[in-house]
Amino acid sequence: MKLIQTLLVVALTGLSFSASAQWQWIDKDGHKVFSDRAPPTDILDKNILKRPGNYKPPVAPAGDAAVGTEGAASAPQAAAPVVPVSGPKTGGLDKELEAKKKQALEAEAAKKKAAEEQVTKAKVENCARAKQAKITFDSGVRVSRTNAAGEREVMDEAARTEEMKRIQGMITRDCK
Repeated sequence: MKLIQTLLVVALTGLSFSASAQWQWIDKDGHKVFSDRAPPTDILDKNILKRPGNYKPPVAPAGDAAVGTEGAASAPQAAAPVVPVSGPKTGGLDKELEAKKKQALEAEAAKKKAAEEQVTKAKVENCARAKQAKITFDSGVRVSRTNAAGEREVMDEAARTEEMKRIQGMITRDCK
């Protein structure tokens, strides 16, 4: 009885290992992909990081015997795994990919820097305008503004106080 239980445990363990057979490869965008199915035919052999333990790549027959009822469309797919990949060529692809990634990162960094410079420039302009408005309000000069109806009105003391608070908030936020 003990022997049967041990054999059963060993068999179930073996089944669980075969059920966890996973493919792992790097796609054309440089992301790792995990799947229980084989990668597409456009993935190079060097980009396949992990195969199931008992997987043997299909060997395409010589000649046009691979062309079946589907016509010539199936021939490139059947022949794709058989094409040998040369070492120097793939090394060049990796260098090109790294160069493109580096160039993309540099472009993104340049865009961020330009956006930050634009925000900084806008803050400097807002700061200068707010300081000028504060000087105007601190001088005690009567200040008028146009209301929603398009009429000119002189600001009373409550409106001046409210506007001073708003200007001071702009100075606090933008003049750092």
